Amino acid sequence: MTDQQGRPTGLRERTRRAVQAEIVATAMRLFLERGFEATNMDQIATEVGMSRRSLFRYFGTKEDIVLGDHAAHGQVLRAALEERPTDEPPWQALRAALVVLLRSLPYDSEDFLKITSMLHASPALRARRGEKQQQWTELLVPDVAARLGDADDPRVRLRAHALVACAVTCSDVALEAWVDSGGAVGVEDAFDEAVAAVRDQTV
Repeated sequence: MTDQQGRPTGLRERTRRAVQAEIVATAMRLFLERGFEATNMDQIATEVGMSRRSLFRYFGTKEDIVLGDHAAHGQVLRAALEERPTDEPPWQALRAALVVLLRSLPYDSEDFLKITSMLHASPALRARRGEKQQQWTELLVPDVAARLGDADDPRVRLRAHALVACAVTCSDVALEAWVDSGGAVGVEDAFDEAVAAVRDQTV
């Protein structure tokens, strides 16, 4: 087994990741059953079968449990973007990468709708999610800058940064529209509508 950089991982690290995955799965179940605000770290620790102190060795806050996988999502996005043809326009490449991420999530549509609703309903989660998405932007800018021209040119990087930030924001707007519609509006269609609005085009 290897890490995200292709390096072998040891038994201790694999065990830690397995425990983290169990904590996340248990906590998400509790959040969906009881609500994010109504669930505390003590309840999560009890449900997992560990002490509160042990739980804090893995996650410092409830927000970290919910959003911990957002960092990994950024790596998925970057890998998917790097796999796109180098001559593909940036907007198309970013859309394809975001679709790969969306389809890789380990939730059925009902649970994902509940999770996304929870993310949008909690100010604390929204704030922390914004921090994670800023990390996504930083991961994606180099590839997009290379598609736009000289990746070392500050003006090219500025354009790339603006374009990636817009794409990430459009994805968030699309998810919010999906949540507001109770799942009736397609996420990909909503993303295309948001991008068209930003680019002042008709889908």
